[in-house]
Amino acid sequence: MAIHLIFSDIDGTLINSHHELTERTIRAVQGCTSRGIPFVLVSARMPSGISPLQRQLGLSCPIICYSGALIVDALLQSSAPLHSETMNAQTAFTVYQHVSDQFPSVSFSAYSFNRWLVSDLDDPWVVQEQAIAGTTAYPFAFRKTQVDDLPPIHKILCMGDPAEIDKLQLCLTDMSLDAVCYKSKPTYLEIMANQASKASAMQKIMDRFQIPQEQTLAFGDNFNDVPMLRFAGVGVAMANAPMQVKGSADYVTLSNDQDGIAAALERLGILPAVS
Repeated sequence: MAIHLIFSDIDGTLINSHHELTERTIRAVQGCTSRGIPFVLVSARMPSGISPLQRQLGLSCPIICYSGALIVDALLQSSAPLHSETMNAQTAFTVYQHVSDQFPSVSFSAYSFNRWLVSDLDDPWVVQEQAIAGTTAYPFAFRKTQVDDLPPIHKILCMGDPAEIDKLQLCLTDMSLDAVCYKSKPTYLEIMANQASKASAMQKIMDRFQIPQEQTLAFGDNFNDVPMLRFAGVGVAMANAPMQVKGSADYVTLSNDQDGIAAALERLGILPAVS
């Protein structure tokens, strides 16, 4: 079956460990678009953390942000979003209270449309994430905010040592919240509305382009990519993915430091092999 629509995660997948696009990856993505195959970026990042890569790749497709909770037109970010799925305000507030009370060493922040809200601009985890994603953090006094005063929340991000993140994920799961929790890497726990997923966002893009599921391909490397890898016609996991993620894919390619996307596109016959 021919592939007519491609979805790709960003961190650990599209970009390398230095958080950069390689020349081979850029050529591969542009090779797809020159053949009329839309290449859609799908990430847990906020819109402003995706759009620079979108421009570097020369893409004009919509972008899927916050692991499916927000879809925006990359060229018209100031316009109304194509899709928006926000968390229940009480759920978001409950998560904040639990983290601040029980996991004080874990960094808590939240995203609302294209704003990243943090309690402490000098938090080392916040400084690190700003450097990785190239996004701007805005101070927000969560501790002084009541439930009714919270802005719409698309995603909560908790950052901390892997052991603490594992414990926090177990605690939140046991609380049976109206939310879903994924680790995007061992130190990052991302929390969104139950209805939000990369797979559900993929369906909306497929409907937009009128391309059936079996003609789609998806690339991913971590647990929040599993719904996407399973939903695509062909799911491709990176070599740097955890074993459980690889087990959810149809095919495992080279790592993100070995131009795994380009290698898979060539091996699957979507692009001509480079000798």
